[in-house]
Amino acid sequence: MDAFWISLVVIFVAELGDKSQLMAMTFATRFKPWPVLAGITVATAVVHLVSVGLGRLAGDLIPTTAITVIAGLAFLGFAVWTLRGDELTDEEQQKASRTTRSAIVAVTVAFFLAELGDKTMLATITLATQYGWFGTWLGSTVGMVAADALAIVVGRMLGKHLPEKVIRYGAAAAFAVFGILLLVEPLFA
Repeated sequence: MDAFWISLVVIFVAELGDKSQLMAMTFATRFKPWPVLAGITVATAVVHLVSVGLGRLAGDLIPTTAITVIAGLAFLGFAVWTLRGDELTDEEQQKASRTTRSAIVAVTVAFFLAELGDKTMLATITLATQYGWFGTWLGSTVGMVAADALAIVVGRMLGKHLPEKVIRYGAAAAFAVFGILLLVEPLFA
């Protein structure tokens, strides 16, 4: 159960201000919310299942203390990455704004491609090295879908008036705290 809650919180925070959240807001201005959310859910479930598999493999091959230190450093890196911010490229903006026959297919494909190698995928891999695969997969998927659902609501209601700096700094601080806690953990084990 810890894997679920930890993964949910970490990935929710990781997703705040991420480019896929910007994509969710953009899609929400073009399509109805439910197809957008369905597409996000399908893509996220698949990408995070792959991420958990990679994380479990790494967890079986690398000693626990090394994984904890690597995870701590990774989370500090995610904090810096979050501070740097994500923006949609022109190509991603065009993909997100195209009208297609099936919003679910368009959103699923766009999100699947956008999430490959993204910080939420890397964070899920990192979490899966230390926690159970199912709880990590389910928690990371729910966390990301919840954050993107929030983006859909915000995108529908507020458009472009989202206080990006506040979200970015808050998410970066949360990553830094997780990173420091992971780095300190081996010292007390």
